[in-house]
Amino acid sequence: MKSDQEQNQIKANFRQSKVLIIDDNNDQWLLMKRAFQESLPEVTPVRAATPCQAVTLLEEWQTQEWEIPKLILLDLYMPDNKDGWELLKKIKGMPAPFNRIPILMFSSSVNTTDITTAYELGVSSYLTKPVDYKSWLTYFQELRTYWWETVTLPPLYFSI
Repeated sequence: MKSDQEQNQIKANFRQSKVLIIDDNNDQWLLMKRAFQESLPEVTPVRAATPCQAVTLLEEWQTQEWEIPKLILLDLYMPDNKDGWELLKKIKGMPAPFNRIPILMFSSSVNTTDITTAYELGVSSYLTKPVDYKSWLTYFQELRTYWWETVTLPPLYFSI
C-alpha cells in the first residue's frame, strides 16, 4: 500500500498531464493513440507528425506554462534518423523548462550506435518501438507504472 506522500506525488504527476508524441507514421499513431488512451486516460496525448510541427507546438507553449508536456516521446526515424537527431538537439537547446522535459526516444532500430548516440545526446530512455496494438498497450501500461506511478516528475516552470 502506498503512503499518503506517494499518493500525493502520483496525483501531482497526473495533474494537467500531457505527452507530446512525435511520430510521422499515421498507422502507428492510430495504434499508439488507442493504446495510450486505454492505459493513461488521465493524460492527454498530443501528436506532432513532423519535427517542424513539434517545434511549432513547443514554441507556442513557451507562453503557456499549463501546456508544457510532462514527457516527450520522440521517434528517431522521421523518415530517417537525421530528423530525429536534429529535433532532439533542438529541444535540448531550448530554454528551461523545455530542455528539462524527459525525452523517451523510440525506434525500430536496435543499432547500438543509435542507442549510444541517443543517450549521449540526453534522452532519458531509448525504447524499441512496438509493432502491434497488444505490444503498444503493454508499452504504455509500463510507461504509466514507471513514469507516472513510480518516479517523481519535476515541476516544470518558466525561468525568469
